[in-house]
Amino acid sequence: MSAFTLVGSCANTKYSTKIENLESSVVVKDSLMVATYAKTIKAKTLKTNLYQFASEDFSGREVGTEGQKKAAQFLANFYKAEGLLPVGKDSTYFQAIPKSFLPEKYNASENVVAYIEGAQKPEELIIISGHLDHLGLEDNQIHFGADDNGSGTVAIMEIAQAFKTAEKNGVRPKRSILFLHLTAEEIGLQGSLYYTQNPLFPLENTIANLNIDMIGRVDDRHKDNPDYIYLIGADRISKELHYISKKTNASSSKLELDYKFNAENDHNNYYYRSDHYNFAKQNIPVIFYFNGEHPDYHKPTDTPEKINYPLLEKRAKLIFSTAWYLANMEDRLLYNENL
Repeated sequence: MSAFTLVGSCANTKYSTKIENLESSVVVKDSLMVATYAKTIKAKTLKTNLYQFASEDFSGREVGTEGQKKAAQFLANFYKAEGLLPVGKDSTYFQAIPKSFLPEKYNASENVVAYIEGAQKPEELIIISGHLDHLGLEDNQIHFGADDNGSGTVAIMEIAQAFKTAEKNGVRPKRSILFLHLTAEEIGLQGSLYYTQNPLFPLENTIANLNIDMIGRVDDRHKDNPDYIYLIGADRISKELHYISKKTNASSSKLELDYKFNAENDHNNYYYRSDHYNFAKQNIPVIFYFNGEHPDYHKPTDTPEKINYPLLEKRAKLIFSTAWYLANMEDRLLYNENL
């Protein structure tokens, strides 16, 4: 997660009396089928992938460096092996970002993009995102970024594999799903800014963005009750998204959904500090999934052995289930401004 704080206006949160009936009208379906494919998300695989992704081989994944490019290729190789569709230019899994777009000291970089086409409404899109970059080397020490954001990266990989398994079994989502690994988050959300300025699919057809940034650890606030996840932003543009998220959790992972950092007066400003914010600025409903900060945040000690892999699995299953319902719901999300 970026240490930068961005300044912007919050989304419109004025609700009419219709909002009182919205929660009761939200129904999540196909719980057994969702659970079947959620079970393919495994702590063991998450661990294997994270030990690779947050290893010395990738040297902390600083934007534009050899280590970051190795990490991007690792992800592209995974999606190619799994049979997901490439989206980038020339049928690659890359969206190239030129050096001229980034702050002066950084070399050209790339987002990694993979795709499952929807069966009924392929033009409509759910984006599942998380940043792949981290802080690189500092004083000859590698910032491994296992939680930030190796945890979100490997969660997206497992979620994509679960959707692909369903597709292989003849169960395709109604809407398309884009798995978007963003670069340059740590230097001011530049990868997501580039995507929203140069979208691979029309932004007006993007139904929602589920953004994952640090979901592998437990903060001090929850040390006695680790089955939680912070949710930020879910109700700011579409209150319906908040209720879908809530009901999906109740029928699946049953985590404590903590909204502490969703408060508009939160002094941490987390709503403005990860990649979902660039989508929210385009009036796209978002959820930011987050475990809170810990003593290893932005330090070389953020390493893979400190990740709680069973909890990472549980959180990834929640995000998968939420994406499933969004991809298969009958109508687009209701916006607060229309209620």
